[in-house]
Amino acid sequence: MNENHVRRLMGICGVAAGALAAVAVPLCFVHSGPPPAGYVLARILLNLLTCAALLAFLAGLRHVIRGAGPAFDWPATLVFGAGPAYVTVTLVAASVEAGIVLEHPGGDLDPTVDGPLAHAGMLLHGSAARLLTAVLLAAAGYAILRAGVPPRWTGYTAYGVAAVNLAFVPSLFFGTDAADFYSAVGWGNTALTAALLVHWAFAVGIALLRSTPRAARAATP
Repeated sequence: MNENHVRRLMGICGVAAGALAAVAVPLCFVHSGPPPAGYVLARILLNLLTCAALLAFLAGLRHVIRGAGPAFDWPATLVFGAGPAYVTVTLVAASVEAGIVLEHPGGDLDPTVDGPLAHAGMLLHGSAARLLTAVLLAAAGYAILRAGVPPRWTGYTAYGVAAVNLAFVPSLFFGTDAADFYSAVGWGNTALTAALLVHWAFAVGIALLRSTPRAARAATP
């Protein structure tokens, strides 16, 4: 598989991750009380698919960064170390939520705040995921700005999103009210900020899909 094919597949996966998240995130705000089991399971299914697309995107990002030269092996490895760790944390948190809903299918519990493992899930959805995202995007931003691939603006935005995520790591000290913007499970933490990673992947995916045809034409004799 040549470099252009890798970038194209990476772009498709980035766009897919962003599109899936755009559908999943609003499902967090449809109900003010305990949501019906069907809504929760639908959101979890979309999150699972998003994780799959994001994992493929990150594999492509690692390949592109490493292709810039041996000096970029370390940041590429860090990207693909923090990336699967983030995906694993997200899948564990989704499994905890699904377990609560499957045990109580009547819709009388909100799996983000109710149930025996809900408070552990708050850390997985919140501070733990925010820290891993910050590490991932800081490494990606460094590599992109040094190597110039993908476009440099994606490196600056990676730094910005990493900084926002890092700012939410201390949110575990600010209670467990999901209605608060800045709390362990607040909507600004687990919904708004959490979505920035896949929005970044979506933007990078668009940039790659737009640039790959030009690169292919330039490589044609």
